[in-house]
Amino acid sequence: MKKGIIFIILSGICFLLVNFFVKLFGQSGEANELFSHNFQHIPAHELVLARSLVSFLISATVIKIKGYPFFGVNKKWLLVRGISGTIALTIFFMTIQNLPFAIAAVIQYLAPIFTMLFTMILIGDRIYKIQWLFVAFAFIGVALISLQDLISSQDGISIDYLWLGLGMLSASISGIAYTAIVKLKSTDHPINIVLYFPMVSLPFMVLWCMFDYVHPIGIEWIFLILIGVFTQFAQILLTKALHFGSASVIVPFQYLGIIYALLIGLFIFDERLNVIVYLGVFLILAGVLLNTLYRHLYKGT
Repeated sequence: MKKGIIFIILSGICFLLVNFFVKLFGQSGEANELFSHNFQHIPAHELVLARSLVSFLISATVIKIKGYPFFGVNKKWLLVRGISGTIALTIFFMTIQNLPFAIAAVIQYLAPIFTMLFTMILIGDRIYKIQWLFVAFAFIGVALISLQDLISSQDGISIDYLWLGLGMLSASISGIAYTAIVKLKSTDHPINIVLYFPMVSLPFMVLWCMFDYVHPIGIEWIFLILIGVFTQFAQILLTKALHFGSASVIVPFQYLGIIYALLIGLFIFDERLNVIVYLGVFLILAGVLLNTLYRHLYKGT
């Protein structure tokens, strides 16, 4: 159990580092005190390309060594997972670059809520009445964040409604990707499921980058590679974590990422959020976490 908790915390830190690097590339040439480098603005789709290339090379190598079928078994749902994952991640990277770091991160944590809704619609999973209350908590939190300027007179960072909406769209499409993973559990190996994301995204991102490419300079090459490496580590650590004990105990530690994101937003990117936004973040965390705990403790999933 202790190993599972350690692995899921490390997984969350890896995902956090990926998001941090993406945010650095969205700073439009502003000097960063940590690295003494004026990072270029590298568009989200180019970052997705870098992530996909590293992930594809690692996943394809593992599949070849292990002798798994390269294209998997349930190709229909593997393709759904690849397409939805590509769209969701591209939009998410865009929101990280255009929203306060903590807000972009916390909105993405709505994905389990959307997964629950999509598994109900597409797979027939039952949703209990109390879970709708937890869903309400989360969306009231989003409403508070979006209406902060109207509710409070305190100064805070301006939040663009368009990007907030796109963040929710990204989380909802991630819900489709996670639903596909649920469907694939009984037919395909996890590494094949991971492979389909880069296999789908690479041709589209290469084409996109032909019209909008920014050539990395110096340390930027290293960070582009690290985006792919840390993403792969995060996925492996998350899978391992769930093999070392009860998900009901281990999974809640994943949401420590929200706390990390708030701290990085405040101390590194100087994002001053007002009390209403913090209340919204708390309600989103409460809604998602309570729903997760209920599902694992009382439904046994």
